[in-house]
Amino acid sequence: MARANRYHARHRRHRRVRKRLAGTAGRPRLNVFRSAAHIYAQVVDDDRGHTIAAASDLDASLAGAVAGRPKTERAAIVGAALAERTRAHGVERVVFDRGGYRYHGRVKALAEAAREAGLGF
Repeated sequence: MARANRYHARHRRHRRVRKRLAGTAGRPRLNVFRSAAHIYAQVVDDDRGHTIAAASDLDASLAGAVAGRPKTERAAIVGAALAERTRAHGVERVVFDRGGYRYHGRVKALAEAAREAGLGF
């Protein structure tokens, strides 16, 4: 029962934030999803409904870099990879959507690594 309440509370927070937050072609939205074991991030142009770039700790291209590392370090690697992929598409600035999660731990590590890799938000 507590799990369902936690799940619904996160979705409530996410919907509340998404009312005011939208990605455009000039400044797309960096969305984060965090499961118990993995982290996923994507950069989305909400005007077109198009994903510009995506990365997760399950990507085959990141498998060697994330193997055997703690989840927070894996999140930082994903953030840096996502920033590189996004910048390759000519996008320098994004709007950060934390997905209803607290800006702490893995979400924070991903965001800070993306900033350090040159993505502005």
